[in-house]
Amino acid sequence: MSAEKIIGDWKKGSFKPVYWLEGDEPYFIDQVINYAEHNILPESEAGFNLTIFYGRDTDWTAVVNACRRYPMFAERQVVVLKEAQQMRDIEKLEAYIDNPLASTVFVVSYKEKKVDARTKFAKLLKTKGEMLTTRKMYDNQLPDWTNQMVQQHGLTISQKALLLLVDHIGNDLSRLQNEVEKLAVNLHGRKNITEEDIEEFIGISKEFNVFELQDAVVKKDLPKAIRIIRYFEANPKAAPIQMILPALYNFFSKVFILFSLPSKDERSVAAALGVNPFFAKDYLTAARNYDFRGTEKVLLLLHNYNLRSIGINDAGTEDADLMKELVVKMMMQ
Repeated sequence: MSAEKIIGDWKKGSFKPVYWLEGDEPYFIDQVINYAEHNILPESEAGFNLTIFYGRDTDWTAVVNACRRYPMFAERQVVVLKEAQQMRDIEKLEAYIDNPLASTVFVVSYKEKKVDARTKFAKLLKTKGEMLTTRKMYDNQLPDWTNQMVQQHGLTISQKALLLLVDHIGNDLSRLQNEVEKLAVNLHGRKNITEEDIEEFIGISKEFNVFELQDAVVKKDLPKAIRIIRYFEANPKAAPIQMILPALYNFFSKVFILFSLPSKDERSVAAALGVNPFFAKDYLTAARNYDFRGTEKVLLLLHNYNLRSIGINDAGTEDADLMKELVVKMMMQ
C-alpha cells in the first residue's frame, strides 16, 4: 500500500477503519496525515467529527474512547494519532484494532519505527486495516522523483539545475517539495527551471558547489578545485566538509565498482551503478583519469581525511586547509 493509493481510495469514498503509517520516510506519512486532517471531512463536519491526538500528550484510553464515539450529523468521524511512537502502552490499542468501529477512520502516524511483523498487533493491523511502511529513498532515485514533482507543476528542469538542487538538499523530500514550489511561484509564467533560477531563488551557486568541486577533481583541474574550496571557506554554510567528503566518497565508490563491470558503455554503467545515464560519463572520465589503483588510494585518502575532519589524528587543521591538502593528494593519483 502506498500513500498515493490510500489517498486515491479516500477520494473515491473508500475507507478502512484503521490506517497504520510507519517507517523511516516521514514525507509520505505526512502526506496521508495531512489529507486525513484536512480533506476527508468537509469543513462543516470537521468541527464535531475530527479529533487529533499527539502521542506524547495522550494515553491509549483517551484514543480508544474517541474512536468508539459515533459521528455527529455525519456518516463518519476521523481520529488522527500523530507521533504515536511517543505514546506509552501503544500496544493496548490492540483490543480496539481487533474490533474497530466502522464509522470511525482511525489514522496513526508511527514515524521512524516499525511494529514487529511477527506480533499479533502487526497481524491485526494487516487484517483489520491498512499498513503503509515507508523507506528512505535511495540517493540515485532522488533526481527522477524530483523531476516528476517538477513535471506535476507543469514545468521542466535542466539536468544541471536538477543535479544542483538534489545534491544541495539531499534526501529531504519535504524540503525538495518546498523548493520546487518556491521555484514554481518565482518563475512568473516561464516553464523551464535553469541553473540561474537555482542560484537566484534557492541560493545555490551554479559555479561554487559540491558538484562543481567533484567535476574539478574528476578532471584533475586543481586551479578550479582550489577556487571552489576558497569560496566554501568564505561561505561556510555553502558546503561544509561533512557534506563534501561523503559526496566524494560515494562518487568514487561507484567508480571503484565500475572497474569490475563487463560492459563500460554509458547505458550499462548507469544501470549497474544505479545512476541517471546523463551522469554515466562522469564516472567513465574518473575511471580513465584515476585507474583502479588510483581510485583505491583516493578512497583511502577520503577515509583518512574524514577522520581528520572530526579531530582524529589531527591537531585542529582548518576544514579549508584539509580540503586543499586532500584534493592535491587525490589529483596526484
